[in-house]
Amino acid sequence: MKRVKEKSPLRDSLAALTPFVKQTFYFSLVVNVLVLAPSAYMMEVYDRVVNSRSHTTLLMLTILVVGIYLLLEALEWVRRQIMHDAGMELDKKLRERVFGAIFTARVQNIPAGAQALRDLKALREFLPSPALLAMIDTPLALLILVIIFLMAPPLGWFAVAGALIQFAIGVINERRIREPLLAANRSAISAQSYADGVIRNAQVIESMGMLAHIHKRWMSRQEEFLLQQAEASDHAGTNAALSKLVQSLLGSLLLGMGCWLTLKGELHGSGMIVASILGGRVLAPLVQIIGSWRQVEGAIESYNRLEMFLKEFPIPEKGMELPAPTGSLSVEGVVAGAPRSQVQILKGVSFRVSPGGSLAIVGPSASGKTTLARLLVGIWPAMQGKVRLDGNDIYQWDKEELGQHIGYLPQNVELFEGTIAENIARFGDPDPEKVSESCRMVGLDGFIEQLPNRHDTQIGDDGAFLSGGERQRVALARAVYGMPKFVVLDEPNASLDEAGDAALLNTVKLLRAQGTTVIVMTHRLNILGAIEHMLVLVDGQVQRFGTCQEVMEALQSPPAARQPSNPQG
Repeated sequence: MKRVKEKSPLRDSLAALTPFVKQTFYFSLVVNVLVLAPSAYMMEVYDRVVNSRSHTTLLMLTILVVGIYLLLEALEWVRRQIMHDAGMELDKKLRERVFGAIFTARVQNIPAGAQALRDLKALREFLPSPALLAMIDTPLALLILVIIFLMAPPLGWFAVAGALIQFAIGVINERRIREPLLAANRSAISAQSYADGVIRNAQVIESMGMLAHIHKRWMSRQEEFLLQQAEASDHAGTNAALSKLVQSLLGSLLLGMGCWLTLKGELHGSGMIVASILGGRVLAPLVQIIGSWRQVEGAIESYNRLEMFLKEFPIPEKGMELPAPTGSLSVEGVVAGAPRSQVQILKGVSFRVSPGGSLAIVGPSASGKTTLARLLVGIWPAMQGKVRLDGNDIYQWDKEELGQHIGYLPQNVELFEGTIAENIARFGDPDPEKVSESCRMVGLDGFIEQLPNRHDTQIGDDGAFLSGGERQRVALARAVYGMPKFVVLDEPNASLDEAGDAALLNTVKLLRAQGTTVIVMTHRLNILGAIEHMLVLVDGQVQRFGTCQEVMEALQSPPAARQPSNPQG
């Protein structure tokens, strides 16, 4: 399927948040002015109230500064809320795109898991974090630095020296923490993926007493993650403590220098105290950033990982609208393997099936039957050759448009949390008549009648409340829902009993009677009574093709009498 060339969906989405950042910056400008209120209050108390001994002036100044404090907290809340809204906007712009990329990766048999969703969550939560707000405040610290210079240039240069030391600490912090933190993140992802796999196979582990060994393997990964995280935390903690020390020392040293300048008559008495407070404000954003550097690094790593993931799995280009297929299948010299693998599983497979025809594909394990099934329904691409439905490349066909005309039963049955009707109707609006008809076709109606909620019965995650045979029949009913024109069944009788086999045989006959093209991958030959043609696949190559009777007779004949057949039907 063609892919849309995207510049960078993540960068574009972040660029769209510029209005939010601008609003936050404007509020931050006001906030950084208002934080000077305590210093101004202190100066007025020392210079005005103490000298005038006016209780009224003290009361009015106190009321004013209390009002400023309340306004300051309100503005802090507003700017956090703005960045929270920015995070929600980022999620809104990217969640469908990220989910689609995860789905595309899974279709290509790449275990992407939900890491991309966790990365998006990390970015969304980083936007309103104190670390990012401190980054926005950093340029505004220059305003305070200018005020210190206006009070006394030596104090300003001293504050600049402190800022440079903080910057150096930040650079050292980034270099020391980056590698162990990245390694810790990778180990955490590995440990989580392993734990997810263990949970999915809990019944196997429990039944065969594997828990102790599995737990040991998981703990080794978890301990590796914890050690790397501890190393990163140690570096981050040391640098954060050093950063706070520099901030405290700068405030005290500025006070001392201010006192010295006061003694020389170059600074007013209260100025030395104000300079000390302002010096601390200059360094406050840097201290906040260094103290939150683990979160900053985590956000950077999430950004890089998500950016790479979205580029690797771009959105499919929507194909041109095509008429509904009649079921004419043509496989033309297909060479194929698993996506992103150079190993060839199918090696030059060619055959044709007329509309309404039927074909059984048989062969030993690992002969390529499941790979061929995935190519026939257009979820895997071919390295060479084409799979065409009604003359159109099925891999390029828009799946939302084509899906209603195709039925597919994979080898590993996959159901979803919801009702039986929802699963059969493919989670569209269930048509009761079509759902009932599908159940009757596959012999599921008797089982449905015994359920208290019938078609509205919840089946649990992955059909956990159903037996293997029941799950396979529900999946078969989903494949034939709406009587599609092209149906591919991969080992449909793997979990069926004798009654289920009879129902499957009847289903194939009904599909053929309705003009549906049916392809069945199977090991069990009892289904051949409902199939017209047969293809033998060995080591990814067509060994025999013809009517079922012709192929069976050829397979039973002596080896010397066997001749290659023409794979056209």
